[in-house]
Amino acid sequence: MISAEPSDYEGEQVNFDDLTEWTWLTQANLSFDEHHFIDYRMQKEEAQQLIQNASVIFLCGGDPVQQHKFLAEYELSDMIKNSNAVIIGASAGALNMAAKWISSADANPKDETTTFYEGLSFDHFAYESHARRDYSTFVKGYLFPLSEEMNVYAAEQESAIRVKKGKINILGPVYFISESKIQKLIETL
Repeated sequence: MISAEPSDYEGEQVNFDDLTEWTWLTQANLSFDEHHFIDYRMQKEEAQQLIQNASVIFLCGGDPVQQHKFLAEYELSDMIKNSNAVIIGASAGALNMAAKWISSADANPKDETTTFYEGLSFDHFAYESHARRDYSTFVKGYLFPLSEEMNVYAAEQESAIRVKKGKINILGPVYFISESKIQKLIETL
């Protein structure tokens, strides 16, 4: 698991039972011989070795900008993209898996400006997590213009998209935005 708040931890290693993403895996009865939490407390070389040998890589939720910087600083982006592991992303992690994503003051008051980020680009589309249909300024001001460049998937809370061998599956309320037109997608999972 790769932290989306890699500098927020000090001292002892994280208790996995306290991680929301870990509870999802245990509730689904998924178990692993080994599991690790990668953040700034781990040396860069060890993090790279763990990614290289991983069968599953989970990009956790939290702050997408911090996670983006951490992936670059630890030189993990290309390693993840070229990995044969199953790659999972929640919230911030899902944003960083997309080709592009937006961090804006309209959607996140901590941001002073709007910044477009290049993600890992597993597939050629932009992604917005925690989307809400009632924030039309953000959709019209940022997602519509981006949709002229590439398709955008906007997933509401408790929703997901899965891309497997080029096929996209939908769970929960997810919207597809292309050429400034928006449509709600049908659940396929």
